[in-house]
Amino acid sequence: MKFEPLIAGTATGETLALSAPISFWGGVDPKTGMIIDARHPERGQSIAGKILLLPGTIGSSSASAVLLELVHAGHAPAAIVMPEPDAILLLGLVVAHEMGWAIPPAFKASISEQRSLGPHASLAADGRLV
Repeated sequence: MKFEPLIAGTATGETLALSAPISFWGGVDPKTGMIIDARHPERGQSIAGKILLLPGTIGSSSASAVLLELVHAGHAPAAIVMPEPDAILLLGLVVAHEMGWAIPPAFKASISEQRSLGPHASLAADGRLV
């Protein structure tokens, strides 16, 4: 199996599969990486250092700023895997890269492909599972 790279890079770590879409703006604390949305099923869990498996995102033009803050604070996911590219969210990684910060990679994979990952995964830069 091979995921489509959206932002190049490799990642290894524990996976966190969200059971519902999330809004980064108001849904994730940019200082800690904790899911803080009171209505989200994974509230209280941290996305920091995890291979984050997203079923989708809930749009906000501020999502990129929250992801940028997560990168700067050292609490970004190890990688982001999503069924469809979210240009606004990924803009946060592009800006962080332009600022010279280390960024997590991002990959496109369907929900069924995401489910093929176990509790721990390694992703190569070309999207292969290693």
